[in-house]
Amino acid sequence: MADQHIAVDVDVYTAEGAYYPDDWQSETTSIGSSIYRGLIENGRRYQTLSNKEYLIPSDDQMFESYEVVHLLTMVLDSERENPLFRAPIGNNPKHILDIGTGKGVWAIDVADMFPEATVRGVDLFPPPVTWSPPNCVLEVDNILQDWTWKQPFDLIHMRIMIGSFDQKEWDRVYKQCYDKLQPGGWIEQIEASPVILCDDGSLPADSDSVLNNWGPTMLACGLAAGRDCDTVDTMDAAMAKAGFVDFNVKNYKWPIGPWPLEQKFKEAGTVNFQHWMIGMEGWCMWLLTKFGKPEPWTNEQVRVYVAKMRAELKNPRYHLYQRARRVWARKPFDHEL
Repeated sequence: MADQHIAVDVDVYTAEGAYYPDDWQSETTSIGSSIYRGLIENGRRYQTLSNKEYLIPSDDQMFESYEVVHLLTMVLDSERENPLFRAPIGNNPKHILDIGTGKGVWAIDVADMFPEATVRGVDLFPPPVTWSPPNCVLEVDNILQDWTWKQPFDLIHMRIMIGSFDQKEWDRVYKQCYDKLQPGGWIEQIEASPVILCDDGSLPADSDSVLNNWGPTMLACGLAAGRDCDTVDTMDAAMAKAGFVDFNVKNYKWPIGPWPLEQKFKEAGTVNFQHWMIGMEGWCMWLLTKFGKPEPWTNEQVRVYVAKMRAELKNPRYHLYQRARRVWARKPFDHEL
C-alpha cells in the first residue's frame, strides 16, 4: 500500500482555490422509489425489519451512494476483463449471492455476465429498480436469521458493510456464508476505511481540520455503539475464524476529488467525491446523535459538521484519499478438512 503513489494534477483548480469546472461537485438528486416505509429519524429512513437499530439509513439517498461506490470500484479495476470481482469461480457458476445489495447494481451486472447463473441480491429494503435480468433475484431478508436458500453458492459477495454488525453478528454472518458455500466456493468482500489520509502533507496532520477528526470520531462512535467501523482491517481474520482458507488481498487508495494526474485515479476521485457528498450525512447521523462526545449531538449539530466537511473536501489543495481493501478467500474442499 505504501508503495502506491498517486501523482497530483496541478491544473484542476483556479487561482481562487476552487475546483474547476465545478459541475462534478453538484450533488445528484436522490433517485428511485420512496414507497417503502420505515422508521424516520432525523429526516432519514431506517429499516424496521427487526428490533435492531441500524446505523446506516435505508433510503433513496443511501441507495444512490451505493450505486456511486459501485462505479468507483469499477473505475479502479477498469483494466481488468472482469472488474466486478476477483474470486476465481470459473466461467460457469450456478448460484451467486450478493449480501447488502443496496440498489442491486452489482447483482444485476453479474447476472448479465453469467446468464445461466442465478444471482440473488438481498437487503433489508427492496432495491428501487424497475427492471433486472430474469436470472437476478432481488430479495428482502435479514441475513442474521437462518438462511433458507437450498442450493449452495459458488460465490458470496459483500461490499461496504462497515458498521452493520457487532462482532458476534459478524461471526454469525461469516459462519452462514461458510456453511452455504459449496466446497471450494469463494467469499469476497471489499471495505473502505472512514479515515481520511494525505501522503504529501497538503493536509497537515496536526491541523484542526474536520477532515482530520472525521475518521477518529467515526471509529470512536462505532466502538461506543458496539459496531466497530474498522471492518476494512478485521474482515480477513473474521473469515479465517469461520474456516476460510487461501486468502488473497488487494489494497487500494480511493482518491477523494479529481486532484490525481493519472486519468483513472482522476475519474475515481471525482466519483468518490460524489460518494462522500451523498453519503456523509447518512454515515454519521445515527452515530453522532446516539454516541457523540461529550454528549450526543443534535441533528442540527451533525448537519453543521457535515457542511464543514463538504466545504473542506472541496479544497483542491488537499490531496486526500481513503484506504480500501478487497479480500477473497475459499471454503476448503472436503478432502482438505
